[in-house]
Amino acid sequence: MIHKLRVILEMIKFEHTIFALPFAYVGAILGAVTMERRLPEWSECGWILLAMVGARSAAMGLNRVIDKAIDARNPRTATRALPAGLLKSAEVLLFIVVSFVLLFWAASQLNTLAVKLLPVAVFMTVIYSYTKRFTWLCHVVLGLTIGLAPLGGWVAVTGEVTWTSIILYLTVALWTAGFDIIYACQDIDFDRKEGLHSIPSRFGIAGGLSIARMMHALTALGFALLLVLTDLSWWYFAGIVISGALLLYEHRLVKPNDLSKLNAAFFTMNGILSAVVFAFTFIDLVLVKAW
Repeated sequence: MIHKLRVILEMIKFEHTIFALPFAYVGAILGAVTMERRLPEWSECGWILLAMVGARSAAMGLNRVIDKAIDARNPRTATRALPAGLLKSAEVLLFIVVSFVLLFWAASQLNTLAVKLLPVAVFMTVIYSYTKRFTWLCHVVLGLTIGLAPLGGWVAVTGEVTWTSIILYLTVALWTAGFDIIYACQDIDFDRKEGLHSIPSRFGIAGGLSIARMMHALTALGFALLLVLTDLSWWYFAGIVISGALLLYEHRLVKPNDLSKLNAAFFTMNGILSAVVFAFTFIDLVLVKAW
């Protein structure tokens, strides 16, 4: 049983929760302060964590089940647990059900709006895995799905959706879509052969990287706009300057004729970026405010 769980956690890349979880807490902290309420309580932080784990685990599990046949034909993904026969589809489906139960339970402990928005979250986690079969905007759909993390954190604490929370949502969505385009560059030949849709397969690697740069420029603009619209100040500003530098470096690592550093650009830079934005938001709104 423990071995199976380890295989499942490896299959869904559980450690990559670092991409979205910090932004869920950014949404929670920023929402609480912007709405002139107390900072999130420890219990709320715990329920947000469980909701995030449940949502991401269910989404990744669904992706692996839905894409099982495609993964088996792709040399890069053929060794994943399902196509390699390390897990059965029924086992992963059970894991997905448990993950959704965890998400529903956590949301029910927060507020009414969090529960009402659950169908949206479930729909987005399911539909994303099918989008590459019919649209090259699949990266945008993924972004809009991952962007639910900060929006969910905001709603969990405030019970409301505001224009500021929408800007935060779209900013994270653009960031996610941008780095997903970079990641998709490595599968361009396979996607074209299989008739799968992606921005790189539609516009080429050079075109895809240009679109990713544009999305990340808008990401930087979104982070800056939050500085204007909220009580965030110089500490946050320092954080978004560092984040902007990380985005620039990410794009310098990947070139149309050289994808050898793609994993560093995708995994390392974006994991650091999300942690940086959270850390400097926390310093600005929690530590400095307490002093």
